[in-house]
Amino acid sequence: MTQDKMIADELARRQAEGRPVAIATVVRTVSSTAAKPGDKALLDENGTLITGFLGGGCVRGAVRRATLAAIATGAPQLVSLKPQELLEAEGIAAGEARDGVVYARNGCPSRGSLDIFVEPVLPRQRLVICGGSAVAVALAELAEKFDFRRTICLGAAAETALPTLDQVADGFDDPTVWDGVPFVVVATQGQGDAAALMQALSVPTRFVAFVGSRRKFAALREKLIGEGVAAADLDRVHAPAGLHIHAITPEEIALSVLAQITSFRRNALV
Repeated sequence: MTQDKMIADELARRQAEGRPVAIATVVRTVSSTAAKPGDKALLDENGTLITGFLGGGCVRGAVRRATLAAIATGAPQLVSLKPQELLEAEGIAAGEARDGVVYARNGCPSRGSLDIFVEPVLPRQRLVICGGSAVAVALAELAEKFDFRRTICLGAAAETALPTLDQVADGFDDPTVWDGVPFVVVATQGQGDAAALMQALSVPTRFVAFVGSRRKFAALREKLIGEGVAAADLDRVHAPAGLHIHAITPEEIALSVLAQITSFRRNALV
């Protein structure tokens, strides 16, 4: 079995399990190095080599650090390993980053230099949409194009036919829905607003949005505070949901909500 085939098979297995990994590829070598351009390896979320080849153990530490950074930020990393004397000649300290390149010391006896590109392969982000409203369905349809793993929790019958989804739950309290979910949009629109929002706030999500007017959310906020929900938890709800683009139709509202989620995700990486 070829190296590429082994990496592809293991990558597919890890993706099916929803586990982040990184692919490291040798893109350039200078002088004598064990690895050659085109050599690659698959690394797990801890920076441990799963399969493939990058050279001797002297490169593993730098690649591991780059893998951890790539998975944490979602951004690829370019690592340039050089012997200590070359780093000193160029006035570069090991661990220093310049123009998007992170430099590291290559302590291998070969004394060669090599550049390694580390690309994260992250699991699809999960998006839970509460409600069967037209906005909820439109959001589920649009989110597919942005590679979300989509779940709809129905508090009542859907207003329109549901698209093909990763998961559909009949209510808001299915525990399989909420484990580790980062993004939640409550689009119940009068069909279980309080129950859906309470459930969304009971788990450590990164982003919660409520589709509805400011007046409606203000009234719901007072109701939930009266029922024991902490004001601080309600303060983290984006309400009304979506960027202000003068949206009117369900599809426009879904677009504004997805734009807000995208902005939130990207800003978190800056």
